Amino acid sequence: VQLQASGGGLVQVGDSLRLSCATSGHRWGTSGMAWFRRRPGQDREYVGGISPDGVRTRYADSVKGRFTISRENNKNTMFLQMSDLKLEDTAVYYCTIGRSPDYEANDRGYDWWGQGTQVTVSS
Repeated sequence: VQLQASGGGLVQVGDSLRLSCATSGHRWGTSGMAWFRRRPGQDREYVGGISPDGVRTRYADSVKGRFTISRENNKNTMFLQMSDLKLEDTAVYYCTIGRSPDYEANDRGYDWWGQGTQVTVSS
């Protein structure tokens, strides 16, 4: 199973950015997926997740109302639409997928991880 995260870059406070996560080699439609991030000097943290059918999502309080996760199952791709970006959103963002339909905050529930994409928010 391979995951390829892309779309990161350097943006300014208040800007928007969309990350993509393309997957291959997995039964896409049966697995929950999620985004995590690692901010400088901090542990990896949950950003949000999405159910296998793309209907249900869950978000960390820090991004709720600003970030939206979606997926296109026919393209095996998940997205993270980020808006109103803040300095504290600067991080490496990782996408992940597991064998189960769960999309919870526990990173041990996921089996495969992408390489990460850097998002830097400047003032």
